[in-house]
Amino acid sequence: MIGNLETFQDELAASGFPPLVNKLAGACFRGRITTHDLGPLRLVSLDTPESACTGRERDASDGENLAVKVMTRGRTRIEQGRGDAELGPADLVLLDPTRALRFESTAGAHVTILVPRRELRIRPAQLDRLIGKRIDGSHGPGALVSVLARQSVRSATGFREAEALRSAAAVIELITVALEARLGDEQPAPDEWLRNRIAGYIEARLADPDLSPLGIAAAHHLSVRRLHKLFEDQPLTVAALIRRRRLERCRAELTGGGRTVTAVAARWGFSDATHFSKLFKTTFGYTARALVTSNRALTTKTRTAGPEQDGGDQGRRQQGEKSWRR
Repeated sequence: MIGNLETFQDELAASGFPPLVNKLAGACFRGRITTHDLGPLRLVSLDTPESACTGRERDASDGENLAVKVMTRGRTRIEQGRGDAELGPADLVLLDPTRALRFESTAGAHVTILVPRRELRIRPAQLDRLIGKRIDGSHGPGALVSVLARQSVRSATGFREAEALRSAAAVIELITVALEARLGDEQPAPDEWLRNRIAGYIEARLADPDLSPLGIAAAHHLSVRRLHKLFEDQPLTVAALIRRRRLERCRAELTGGGRTVTAVAARWGFSDATHFSKLFKTTFGYTARALVTSNRALTTKTRTAGPEQDGGDQGRRQQGEKSWRR
Protein backbone atom coordinates (compact mmCIF):
# COMPACT_ATOMS: atom_id res chain seq x y z
CA MET A 1 0.00 0.00 0.00
CA ILE A 2 1.28 3.49 -0.90
CA GLY A 3 -0.02 6.42 1.10
CA ASN A 4 0.48 9.97 2.29
CA LEU A 5 1.79 10.72 5.78
CA GLU A 6 -1.55 10.43 7.60
CA THR A 7 -2.50 7.15 5.94
CA PHE A 8 1.01 5.80 6.40
CA GLN A 9 1.04 6.59 10.13
CA ASP A 10 -2.40 5.01 10.58
CA GLU A 11 -1.16 1.83 8.91
CA LEU A 12 1.96 1.81 11.08
CA ALA A 13 -0.11 2.13 14.26
CA ALA A 14 -2.44 -0.64 13.10
CA SER A 15 0.60 -2.87 12.53
CA GLY A 16 1.79 -2.44 16.13
CA PHE A 17 4.30 0.40 15.81
CA PRO A 18 4.45 3.30 18.29
CA PRO A 19 3.16 6.74 17.24
CA LEU A 20 5.91 8.61 15.40
CA VAL A 21 6.42 12.30 14.62
CA ASN A 22 8.35 12.82 11.38
CA LYS A 23 10.04 16.22 11.45
CA LEU A 24 10.94 16.12 7.75
CA ALA A 25 7.59 14.98 6.39
CA GLY A 26 5.58 17.36 4.24
CA ALA A 27 2.65 17.32 1.86
CA CYS A 28 4.70 15.40 -0.70
CA PHE A 29 5.45 12.53 1.69
CA ARG A 30 4.92 9.09 0.13
CA GLY A 31 5.62 5.82 1.87
CA ARG A 32 4.93 2.19 1.09
CA ILE A 33 3.90 -0.38 3.70
CA THR A 34 3.21 -4.09 3.24
CA THR A 35 2.18 -6.40 6.08
CA HIS A 36 2.06 -10.20 6.36
CA ASP A 37 1.35 -12.47 9.31
CA LEU A 38 3.23 -15.72 9.85
CA GLY A 39 1.82 -17.56 12.85
CA PRO A 40 2.43 -15.27 15.86
CA LEU A 41 4.85 -13.10 13.86
CA ARG A 42 4.03 -9.96 11.90
CA LEU A 43 6.29 -8.97 9.01
CA VAL A 44 6.18 -5.30 8.00
CA SER A 45 8.04 -4.00 4.94
CA LEU A 46 8.52 -0.23 4.70
CA ASP A 47 9.79 2.08 1.98
CA THR A 48 10.24 5.63 3.26
CA PRO A 49 11.74 8.94 2.14
CA GLU A 50 14.38 10.76 4.16
CA SER A 51 13.08 10.95 7.73
CA ALA A 52 13.86 12.29 11.20
CA CYS A 53 11.43 10.83 13.71
CA THR A 54 10.74 10.70 17.41
CA GLY A 55 8.43 8.27 19.19
CA ARG A 56 7.11 8.69 22.71
CA GLU A 57 6.82 6.05 25.39
CA ARG A 58 3.73 3.83 25.41
CA ASP A 59 1.99 2.10 28.28
CA ALA A 60 3.66 -1.17 29.25
CA SER A 61 0.35 -2.97 28.58
CA ASP A 62 0.99 -2.29 24.87
CA GLY A 63 4.30 -4.12 25.00
CA GLU A 64 3.26 -7.57 23.83
CA ASN A 65 5.81 -7.48 21.00
CA LEU A 66 9.44 -6.63 20.45
CA ALA A 67 10.63 -5.48 17.02
CA VAL A 68 13.60 -6.75 15.02
CA LYS A 69 14.35 -4.12 12.37
CA VAL A 70 16.45 -5.12 9.33
CA MET A 71 17.78 -2.53 6.87
CA THR A 72 17.57 -3.50 3.20
CA ARG A 73 18.47 -0.17 1.59
CA GLY A 74 19.80 3.15 2.90
CA ARG A 75 21.19 4.05 6.32
CA THR A 76 19.59 4.76 9.71
CA ARG A 77 20.77 5.98 13.10
CA ILE A 78 18.53 4.84 15.97
CA GLU A 79 18.67 5.77 19.65
CA GLN A 80 16.68 3.80 22.19
CA GLY A 81 17.41 2.84 25.77
CA ARG A 82 21.17 2.75 26.25
CA GLY A 83 21.73 1.91 22.60
CA ASP A 84 22.83 4.10 19.71
CA ALA A 85 22.94 2.11 16.48
CA GLU A 86 24.26 3.11 13.06
CA LEU A 87 22.67 0.70 10.58
CA GLY A 88 23.65 0.05 7.00
CA PRO A 89 22.14 -2.43 4.51
CA ALA A 90 21.62 -5.89 6.08
CA ASP A 91 22.24 -4.68 9.66
CA LEU A 92 19.59 -5.24 12.31
CA VAL A 93 18.57 -3.90 15.70
CA LEU A 94 16.20 -4.96 18.48
CA LEU A 95 13.64 -2.30 19.49
CA ASP A 96 11.01 -2.05 22.22
CA PRO A 97 7.79 -0.42 20.89
CA THR A 98 6.90 0.80 24.41
CA ARG A 99 10.04 2.93 24.79
CA ALA A 100 10.84 6.39 23.48
CA LEU A 101 13.11 6.43 20.44
CA ARG A 102 14.75 8.76 17.95
CA PHE A 103 15.99 7.98 14.49
CA GLU A 104 17.31 9.68 11.39
CA SER A 105 17.23 7.88 8.08
CA THR A 106 18.12 8.41 4.46
CA ALA A 107 15.53 7.36 1.91
CA GLY A 108 15.50 3.64 2.37
CA ALA A 109 13.74 0.36 2.90
CA HIS A 110 13.58 -1.95 5.86
CA VAL A 111 11.75 -5.01 7.16
CA THR A 112 10.56 -5.30 10.73
CA ILE A 113 9.60 -8.57 12.42
CA LEU A 114 7.27 -8.10 15.40
CA VAL A 115 7.91 -10.98 17.83
CA PRO A 116 5.84 -11.75 20.95
CA ARG A 117 8.06 -11.24 24.00
CA ARG A 118 6.87 -14.49 25.51
CA GLU A 119 8.31 -16.42 22.56
CA LEU A 120 11.89 -15.17 23.09
CA ARG A 121 13.60 -17.26 25.75
CA ILE A 122 15.90 -14.44 26.81
CA ARG A 123 15.83 -12.83 30.24
CA PRO A 124 14.47 -9.28 30.53
CA ALA A 125 17.80 -8.02 31.88
CA GLN A 126 19.58 -9.46 28.83
CA LEU A 127 17.02 -7.98 26.45
CA ASP A 128 17.51 -4.61 28.10
CA ARG A 129 21.22 -4.76 27.23
CA LEU A 130 20.37 -5.47 23.59
CA ILE A 131 17.77 -2.76 22.95
CA GLY A 132 19.06 -0.23 20.43
CA LYS A 133 22.35 -2.08 19.78
CA ARG A 134 23.51 -2.77 16.23
CA ILE A 135 23.72 -6.41 15.22
CA ASP A 136 26.02 -7.06 12.27
CA GLY A 137 24.03 -8.48 9.37
CA SER A 138 27.04 -9.41 7.25
CA HIS A 139 28.08 -12.64 8.96
CA GLY A 140 27.08 -15.23 11.56
CA PRO A 141 23.56 -15.63 12.96
CA GLY A 142 22.78 -11.96 12.28
CA ALA A 143 23.34 -12.52 8.55
CA LEU A 144 20.92 -15.46 8.55
CA VAL A 145 18.21 -13.39 10.25
CA SER A 146 18.85 -10.53 7.83
CA VAL A 147 18.48 -12.72 4.74
CA LEU A 148 15.47 -14.53 6.18
CA ALA A 149 13.68 -11.28 7.03
CA ARG A 150 14.14 -9.90 3.53
CA GLN A 151 13.03 -13.13 1.87
CA SER A 152 10.08 -13.71 4.21
CA VAL A 153 8.28 -10.57 3.08
CA ARG A 154 8.18 -11.96 -0.46
CA SER A 155 7.25 -15.51 0.51
CA ALA A 156 5.09 -15.32 3.66
CA THR A 157 1.84 -16.18 1.88
CA GLY A 158 0.15 -19.47 1.03
CA PHE A 159 1.07 -21.15 4.33
CA ARG A 160 -1.30 -23.57 5.98
CA GLU A 161 -1.86 -22.91 9.68
CA ALA A 162 0.38 -25.72 10.91
CA GLU A 163 3.10 -24.76 8.43
CA ALA A 164 2.94 -21.13 9.55
CA LEU A 165 3.29 -22.07 13.23
CA ARG A 166 6.28 -24.31 12.59
CA SER A 167 7.94 -21.79 10.28
CA ALA A 168 7.44 -19.00 12.81
CA ALA A 169 9.00 -21.16 15.53
CA ALA A 170 12.09 -21.64 13.34
CA VAL A 171 12.35 -17.88 12.69
CA ILE A 172 12.02 -17.12 16.41
CA GLU A 173 14.71 -19.67 17.25
CA LEU A 174 17.10 -18.10 14.74
CA ILE A 175 16.41 -14.61 16.10
CA THR A 176 17.11 -15.91 19.62
CA VAL A 177 20.44 -17.36 18.46
CA ALA A 178 21.42 -14.03 16.86
CA LEU A 179 20.50 -12.08 20.00
CA GLU A 180 22.39 -14.50 22.24
CA ALA A 181 25.42 -14.24 19.95
CA ARG A 182 25.31 -10.44 20.31
CA LEU A 183 25.30 -10.91 24.09
CA GLY A 184 28.34 -13.15 23.85
CA ASP A 185 30.74 -10.20 23.90
CA GLU A 186 29.54 -9.18 27.34
CA GLN A 187 30.59 -11.02 30.51
CA PRO A 188 27.46 -11.96 32.48
CA ALA A 189 27.17 -11.34 36.21
CA PRO A 190 27.62 -14.43 38.42
CA ASP A 191 23.88 -14.78 39.12
CA GLU A 192 23.05 -14.44 35.43
CA TRP A 193 25.67 -17.04 34.52
CA LEU A 194 24.21 -19.45 37.08
CA ARG A 195 20.64 -18.83 35.86
CA ASN A 196 21.71 -19.57 32.30
CA ARG A 197 23.40 -22.76 33.43
CA ILE A 198 20.25 -23.83 35.30
CA ALA A 199 18.06 -22.97 32.29
CA GLY A 200 20.26 -25.21 30.14
CA TYR A 201 20.02 -27.99 32.71
CA ILE A 202 16.22 -27.71 32.65
CA GLU A 203 16.09 -27.69 28.84
CA ALA A 204 18.08 -30.92 28.64
CA ARG A 205 15.83 -32.74 31.14
CA LEU A 206 12.31 -31.60 30.27
CA ALA A 207 11.19 -35.17 29.58
CA ASP A 208 12.25 -36.30 33.06
CA PRO A 209 9.05 -36.61 35.14
CA ASP A 210 11.08 -36.08 38.33
CA LEU A 211 12.46 -32.70 37.23
CA SER A 212 11.67 -30.29 40.05
CA PRO A 213 13.11 -27.28 41.91
CA LEU A 214 14.30 -29.59 44.70
CA GLY A 215 16.31 -31.79 42.30
CA ILE A 216 17.62 -28.80 40.36
CA ALA A 217 18.84 -27.12 43.55
CA ALA A 218 20.59 -30.31 44.69
CA ALA A 219 22.28 -30.78 41.28
CA HIS A 220 23.72 -27.25 41.52
CA HIS A 221 24.64 -27.45 45.22
CA LEU A 222 22.11 -24.78 46.16
CA SER A 223 19.37 -24.52 48.72
CA VAL A 224 15.85 -24.39 47.28
CA ARG A 225 15.50 -20.92 48.78
CA ARG A 226 18.64 -19.73 46.97
CA LEU A 227 17.35 -21.23 43.71
CA HIS A 228 14.05 -19.37 43.99
CA LYS A 229 15.88 -16.13 44.85
CA LEU A 230 17.92 -16.45 41.64
CA PHE A 231 14.68 -16.33 39.64
CA GLU A 232 12.68 -13.85 41.73
CA ASP A 233 13.23 -10.97 39.26
CA GLN A 234 12.59 -13.15 36.20
CA PRO A 235 9.28 -13.41 34.30
CA LEU A 236 8.87 -17.08 35.29
CA THR A 237 9.62 -19.00 38.48
CA VAL A 238 11.61 -22.23 38.16
CA ALA A 239 8.46 -24.38 38.25
CA ALA A 240 6.69 -22.10 35.76
CA LEU A 241 9.70 -22.21 33.43
CA ILE A 242 9.66 -26.02 33.45
CA ARG A 243 5.93 -26.06 32.77
CA ARG A 244 6.12 -23.49 29.97
CA ARG A 245 8.96 -25.22 28.14
CA ARG A 246 7.22 -28.59 28.42
CA LEU A 247 4.03 -27.10 26.98
CA GLU A 248 6.01 -25.58 24.09
CA ARG A 249 7.59 -28.97 23.38
CA CYS A 250 4.12 -30.55 23.40
CA ARG A 251 2.79 -27.92 21.00
CA ALA A 252 5.69 -28.46 18.60
CA GLU A 253 5.23 -32.24 18.66
CA LEU A 254 1.45 -32.05 18.24
CA THR A 255 1.88 -29.62 15.33
CA GLY A 256 4.00 -32.24 13.59
CA GLY A 257 1.21 -34.82 14.07
CA GLY A 258 1.40 -38.57 14.38
CA ARG A 259 0.82 -39.02 18.14
CA THR A 260 -2.16 -38.64 20.44
CA VAL A 261 -2.54 -35.75 22.87
CA THR A 262 -2.33 -38.11 25.85
CA ALA A 263 0.87 -39.76 24.58
CA VAL A 264 2.58 -36.43 23.89
CA ALA A 265 1.53 -35.01 27.27
CA ALA A 266 2.87 -38.07 29.09
CA ARG A 267 6.14 -37.91 27.15
CA TRP A 268 6.77 -34.40 28.46
CA GLY A 269 5.85 -35.02 32.09
CA PHE A 270 2.08 -34.37 32.20
CA SER A 271 0.48 -37.48 33.70
CA ASP A 272 -2.96 -35.90 34.21
CA ALA A 273 -4.54 -35.40 30.76
CA THR A 274 -7.32 -33.12 32.07
CA HIS A 275 -4.86 -30.86 33.87
CA PHE A 276 -2.66 -30.77 30.78
CA SER A 277 -5.59 -29.72 28.57
CA LYS A 278 -6.45 -26.83 30.88
CA LEU A 279 -2.83 -25.65 31.05
CA PHE A 280 -2.44 -25.87 27.27
CA LYS A 281 -5.55 -23.80 26.56
CA THR A 282 -4.69 -21.21 29.22
CA THR A 283 -1.18 -20.82 27.78
CA PHE A 284 -1.88 -20.80 24.04
CA GLY A 285 -5.54 -19.79 23.76
CA TYR A 286 -6.70 -23.00 22.05
CA THR A 287 -6.90 -26.65 23.05
CA ALA A 288 -4.40 -29.34 22.18
CA ARG A 289 -7.15 -31.43 20.56
CA ALA A 290 -8.17 -28.48 18.37
CA LEU A 291 -4.57 -28.24 17.17
CA VAL A 292 -4.48 -31.95 16.35
CA THR A 293 -7.88 -31.83 14.63
CA SER A 294 -6.80 -28.86 12.51
CA ASN A 295 -3.59 -30.58 11.48
CA ARG A 296 -5.45 -33.78 10.53
CA ALA A 297 -7.97 -31.84 8.46
CA LEU A 298 -5.19 -30.06 6.59
CA THR A 299 -3.32 -33.32 6.01
CA THR A 300 -6.46 -35.04 4.72
CA LYS A 301 -7.25 -32.16 2.40
CA THR A 302 -3.71 -32.19 1.02
CA ARG A 303 -3.82 -35.92 0.35
CA THR A 304 -7.24 -35.93 -1.29
CA ALA A 305 -6.87 -32.75 -3.36
CA GLY A 306 -5.28 -33.13 -6.75
CA PRO A 307 -2.41 -30.85 -7.76
CA GLU A 308 -4.70 -28.76 -9.92
CA GLN A 309 -7.23 -28.27 -7.13
CA ASP A 310 -4.61 -27.57 -4.50
CA GLY A 311 -2.88 -25.06 -6.79
CA GLY A 312 -6.21 -23.42 -7.52
CA ASP A 313 -6.91 -23.09 -3.78
CA GLN A 314 -3.55 -21.45 -3.21
CA GLY A 315 -4.10 -19.15 -6.17
CA ARG A 316 -7.47 -18.06 -4.82
CA ARG A 317 -5.95 -17.44 -1.39
CA GLN A 318 -3.15 -15.35 -2.84
CA GLN A 319 -5.56 -13.43 -5.07
CA GLY A 320 -7.68 -12.66 -2.01
CA GLU A 321 -4.64 -11.35 -0.18
CA LYS A 322 -3.72 -9.11 -3.14
CA SER A 323 -7.25 -7.74 -3.29
CA TRP A 324 -7.19 -7.01 0.42
CA ARG A 325 -3.89 -5.15 0.11
CA ARG A 326 -5.24 -2.96 -2.63
